[in-house]
Amino acid sequence: MHLEMRDVYTPKGPVFVDWQKGIPIEYDRHGDWIELVGDAVKRGVDWRRARIVSEPVTDFIQYEWETTTIVNVPAGEKVRWLPRRRASELLLPGNDFWVFDDSLLRWTSFHGDGSWGPHEFSEDPKLIRRCREAFESVWELAIDHADYTPPGKEPVAV
Repeated sequence: MHLEMRDVYTPKGPVFVDWQKGIPIEYDRHGDWIELVGDAVKRGVDWRRARIVSEPVTDFIQYEWETTTIVNVPAGEKVRWLPRRRASELLLPGNDFWVFDDSLLRWTSFHGDGSWGPHEFSEDPKLIRRCREAFESVWELAIDHADYTPPGKEPVAV
């Protein structure tokens, strides 16, 4: 499970920069990710991602929404979106995170300019349980990708 809570990630990333220039997102440019997710899902992994987003969404979130339509969901990920205004009642950690197999937690931190910061890992079962609970609370309130269109944005033609 992966919880994302920022409105902008890696603003200088090459695929995002290309997208800003009008170059369409291509499924093939994400081959390694698609293979990783697809192989895991075939093994029975329940690959879930939840995103908390401000509305109206930033250009980066619009790009992520389109990428999710073209790459993440076809690869086998389950993705949900939670408008930030609906997350106020939730107690959430200060950083994005991944939980792997209920045994490893990876914090994802970023610098103020959106570039990658250091990753930290934990095998602390109590911390992993708290992050799972936070993720599940978001998941319960969030909208399935198939049912979510960023307000004010046109759906991508697939």
